[in-house]
Amino acid sequence: MAETTAHKRLHLPILQGLLPLDLKQIPAEVVAGLTLAALAIPEVMGYTKISGTPVVTGLYTMLIPTVLFALFGSSRHLVVGADSATAAILSAALVGLAATGTDEYLALAQLLALMAAGLLILARLVRLGFMADFLSRTVLVGFLTGVGIQVALGQLDGMLGLPEAGHGVLGNLWSTLQRLNQLNGHAIAVALLVLVVILGSRKLSHKIPGTLIAVVGAITLSWLLNFAAYMPVLGTVPGGLPHFGIPNVQWSLDLLSQLLPTAFAMFVVILAQSAATSRAYASRYNEAFSEDTDLVGLTLANLGAALSGTFVVNGSPTKTQMVDSAGGRSQLSLLVTALIVLMVLLFLTAPLAYMPESVLAAVVFMIGIELTDFKGLKNIYVERRNEFWVALITLLTVMFVGVKQGIILAMVLSIIDHLRRGYHPKNVLLASTGTGKLHPEVLSSGAQARPGLLIYRFTHSMYYANSRQLAEEVTQLVTQAVSGLRWFCIDCSAVDDVDYSAAETIRSLAATLKAQGVRMVLVNVMPDVASSSQYNIRQLLGDDAIFSRFDDLLSAYDLQTKASR
Repeated sequence: MAETTAHKRLHLPILQGLLPLDLKQIPAEVVAGLTLAALAIPEVMGYTKISGTPVVTGLYTMLIPTVLFALFGSSRHLVVGADSATAAILSAALVGLAATGTDEYLALAQLLALMAAGLLILARLVRLGFMADFLSRTVLVGFLTGVGIQVALGQLDGMLGLPEAGHGVLGNLWSTLQRLNQLNGHAIAVALLVLVVILGSRKLSHKIPGTLIAVVGAITLSWLLNFAAYMPVLGTVPGGLPHFGIPNVQWSLDLLSQLLPTAFAMFVVILAQSAATSRAYASRYNEAFSEDTDLVGLTLANLGAALSGTFVVNGSPTKTQMVDSAGGRSQLSLLVTALIVLMVLLFLTAPLAYMPESVLAAVVFMIGIELTDFKGLKNIYVERRNEFWVALITLLTVMFVGVKQGIILAMVLSIIDHLRRGYHPKNVLLASTGTGKLHPEVLSSGAQARPGLLIYRFTHSMYYANSRQLAEEVTQLVTQAVSGLRWFCIDCSAVDDVDYSAAETIRSLAATLKAQGVRMVLVNVMPDVASSSQYNIRQLLGDDAIFSRFDDLLSAYDLQTKASR
């Protein structure tokens, strides 16, 4: 019955993340929604410092976009809102196109959200959801660590009370070092106090909203003690509902082509991060979810962001964990959060004007630090040295070249790493043990399963890139085999596809071996591979040369050997 219900849920066009609704769970959902609001509101305002958009746009990301995904997405757990990685990609792309924080800049940010939505719906229509799998965990660790370092270092000026200057990581650091004589001691003290409150509360309990306590406390002290006289503050933050409309830009093919690589980089991050988070929580609670439906929800969320005056949104692992830890088990928690954000927009934006800029810089600094994963890099270095270098190259590219280039490089390196493994698979020979069972041996051993029978296990799909290795290894094994070799068997248990080039190689090898008096046979051929009769391999070798099991192969070989004596 549970499977049937889950199956039906996947075909509902909306409310998959809400239904079925457990009435007993509603209080926990409300608490989780309140908790997320307390933790995420200061965080999303911090993301605006990364993205370069007005502070209020951070609140907008937790309103219309969040509601749209809650209604139209599939995952019961994924929280969609502002994200540091996509915010960093946004700011890196728009530098030089418009002045940070201006109406033109915000319009371009909206346009990027609209383009990301277009790519997401295109991915849904042509079923490109699998692209999320082309960002390996290795390169994601390198990418997010690079983004985290870039974000954290970018906040040093704000925490030190200096106006922002310089471009890029090295440019920012050099500019900061040149202006150390202009430090604002008041701003530094406030930033340090914020960091102490955040870190101290987390040490006591992750459920304590340390960031909210620090922000509210700083605003209160700023109001009472007139911090504006000693350090920069945010100033007026507009309240009320967002203005709806299409991005106010000069539409042109040149502009769209200029922004397309950035939109694509955002699309890849959204796809990979959201899908990975949804899968993890669906697996944790043994729930069904649909990546295709989530793509629709993410499309509508970014469309809502573009039309409601804010920037691109993404599935957030950290916010998802916040809700889960607080007891939320459905998108009802997100609707509660959106309601709280609405109340803040309508009635509570005025106090934000008193917030010192160093407070927001400290909050963003912590966001950047949390993105870094040096422990993960160390583990990769210890366990897979070659993958560590891939992660490190990605990290350095993000830091010193750009976030957009970093994510595209990360995707390319992931694909290359996969192709490298398939290009040169580690194949083995199968030899008999004393009990008669088969076990793997290195190719150089020349081990035979029976006198005169070589079983060669190919450990990857056969395609044009590894067909030369196939030919070279088979030729070498036959040449070096002891006299009396009768059958050469290819174990195809790991071969899920054979392309035209590989089929030609097998045909050529079979003919060459036949001329040397050696018969080629196949074992453990997958049904769909065996049915590919268009390659004529079955006709070439004969139906009696393709075996479904090792027992059948060995019995046939023993029978043939006895008959030839």
